[in-house]
Amino acid sequence: MPPLWRPGVAPSRGADRTTVNVALVVPLQGPAGVFGPSCELAARLAADELNESGGILGRRVHLVPVDGGAPPATVADRVGALVSLGLADAVVGWHISAVRQALVPRIAGRVPYVYTAQYEGGERTPGVFVTGETPAGQLLPAMRALSDAAGVRRWVVVGNDYVWPRTTARVARRYAGDCGGTVAGEVFVPLGTRDFAAAVRRVERHDADAVLMLLVGADAVEFNRAFAEQGLHRRVLRLSTHMDENMLLATGAGATENLWAAAGYFETLATAESLEFSGRYARRFGVEAPPLSSLGESCYEGVRLLAALAERARSVDVRTVARDSHGVAYHGPRGRLDLRGNHVRQRIYLARADVFDFDIVAQL
Repeated sequence: MPPLWRPGVAPSRGADRTTVNVALVVPLQGPAGVFGPSCELAARLAADELNESGGILGRRVHLVPVDGGAPPATVADRVGALVSLGLADAVVGWHISAVRQALVPRIAGRVPYVYTAQYEGGERTPGVFVTGETPAGQLLPAMRALSDAAGVRRWVVVGNDYVWPRTTARVARRYAGDCGGTVAGEVFVPLGTRDFAAAVRRVERHDADAVLMLLVGADAVEFNRAFAEQGLHRRVLRLSTHMDENMLLATGAGATENLWAAAGYFETLATAESLEFSGRYARRFGVEAPPLSSLGESCYEGVRLLAALAERARSVDVRTVARDSHGVAYHGPRGRLDLRGNHVRQRIYLARADVFDFDIVAQL
């Protein structure tokens, strides 16, 4: 049986209650592994800063990394075991929705669970808190902006074949109609796909103005390269609600033309909070550290939200946290964020890829 946690990072047995053990579920393999290190370092920065100021309720925050890139059932088994053994007081992390759906039945009602990924929406399980973007606030205004500014009318969806892309594609059909356009075609491929020749041909055949990319990590990288090899990047826009600086670097400078992204955070966000965060990250981990991004930075947000929830409830007990969560707010790299229900409300930005950075052009 594989280890429950990453080798060399043992859980702290919290019988003396001097620590708050947090299972940090982030991808360390598979397509999303390309930005997993950013997720882990951003969460470490949050934990270090909390510990420097007294931890959570006077207890030291101890992160236990769990590989969220493993099969969903495996991740659920590992995290469920940590909770059952008393080695995880809470769960935080970025992982795909298929993993979240496997985790919720195992840990909901047992420990607080902060899910940080942008996702398809609809999560309302008590004790589960969401910091990520959802289509209504992220995708719809981005599609509308590209429709108005670039005359986009014909969309083709290219996504991975699981719940987030499938559900998002369904609402994208309605959004396209609201913007005076249509979704002319859809292509769904397994996670880990490397050959996107057929998907690129479908985009050409449908004479698309834009592609809605719902691809995870390395899969998006491979699609971008195949797209550019056919020269489509010069005349067909691409919009992603899951695209970060790590993926831009992996894509390569020649394949990022006409690539757009919508997110609540970019490394180039020129606010006081974001600039201060970038400086702290660089001082802590060095200038050669994995790039900051909306995906990695979300794990910083997740740890900070957990701390805010616990401080409000004066407990990490999930029932107490859920009962006292209304109106919880905290300050982070994205500014002041407020919890409404179990979702964080935040500003969303539209950005255009500029080689290896994002040029933010609008707040949506």
